[in-house]
Amino acid sequence: MFQIKNKTKKQLLFGVSILLAVPLLLAGLLASCSHDSSGSSTTNPTNTNSSAPPLPLRASACNGASSSFDKNGDGKVKMGVATPGPRDDGGYYQALVETAQRISKQNCYEDVVVVDKISPAEAEPLLRGLAQQDVDFIAVGGTDIATPLKNLIPDFPKIVWYCNCGSNYEEIDRLIQSRDDSSEINFTAGAAVGLLLERSPAGKSGEGRALFLGCCDLDFERESFVAFERGLKAKNSGFEATYVPTGAFTFDFNNVDEAVQALEARKDDVDAVYPFLGGAHEPVVQRANRENIITLSAGASNVCERTDLNYDVAVRFDAGDYLDTILSEIISGELAEGEIRVFRVGVDDEVGAKICNPTPEEEALLNAIYTQIGAGDLKSLFAEIKAEVYG
Repeated sequence: MFQIKNKTKKQLLFGVSILLAVPLLLAGLLASCSHDSSGSSTTNPTNTNSSAPPLPLRASACNGASSSFDKNGDGKVKMGVATPGPRDDGGYYQALVETAQRISKQNCYEDVVVVDKISPAEAEPLLRGLAQQDVDFIAVGGTDIATPLKNLIPDFPKIVWYCNCGSNYEEIDRLIQSRDDSSEINFTAGAAVGLLLERSPAGKSGEGRALFLGCCDLDFERESFVAFERGLKAKNSGFEATYVPTGAFTFDFNNVDEAVQALEARKDDVDAVYPFLGGAHEPVVQRANRENIITLSAGASNVCERTDLNYDVAVRFDAGDYLDTILSEIISGELAEGEIRVFRVGVDDEVGAKICNPTPEEEALLNAIYTQIGAGDLKSLFAEIKAEVYG
């Protein structure tokens, strides 16, 4: 019943003549209505996090022409997005929201219905409420709020459901999923930091130190950290990485005070910080910038172009980029309901770390690692990481 698809390249097929033939998920900020945490309308986040090209329009897209993407037959196309974190986190969740808004704006769809800051306990009623607002497509932006999907999807057969629910999430009939390999992505993140540390006096002496700020020692965090540490040490075995949890409860990636305090307490002893966080991500980056500490994104792919914050490495697993590709492949017929799209480092452009201002040598070395991963040369290493974490 289920198929897992590994693509060899990203396909951008967003002519509206095609887009009107169908209906994503975890970057173009375009809606402007008010919203509260249990509400149903859109907001206007402050940052634009989309690096994807605009979707071309044709006149018939905006003149009321019918669309097979109108799944409920009401003559309109409306997308919904649900996220556990804030829609304006400057990272993963914002990228998802903004991409959905950009696509809807450029194709004259209805305003995107966004429900954010959803706790696991609230997930079922809030997702059900979202589904009842005449939406044709729902993107669920996190595993922590995905538990109700198994029961909700059969209740709403006229909605296309999508979730980037993680590699261990169950396969559900009609649910489109995207997956990636955290070991691959975060190994490249560690390698990128290792290359940057070698520019510094501490790195040149083999004493570079990186801080990895997470939530609460969840399995996927541990995998990400271990892979990051392996990538860091692959460049120099003397480099060290430390994991520090900052969440007040399970899946709390938004604890700003604790995350900033964790960096503050260690700012004199670290050379790089990886805020593997949601709503707490940008405040940590802001604090790190004041100390000239190497900073990494946690998903967002366009941070190297930002001017309000300084990033040194874009660790790309961008929910908006995934959404672009997911919709493109639905439209082209490559991806159907119930299937899983896997994004691979060294194969797909959407994933992996990128140094923002690399030297030619750094770029060549990181590209060589991409090539190794894409060819499967590090497959045994990544299997070891997963065995260490999951048993």
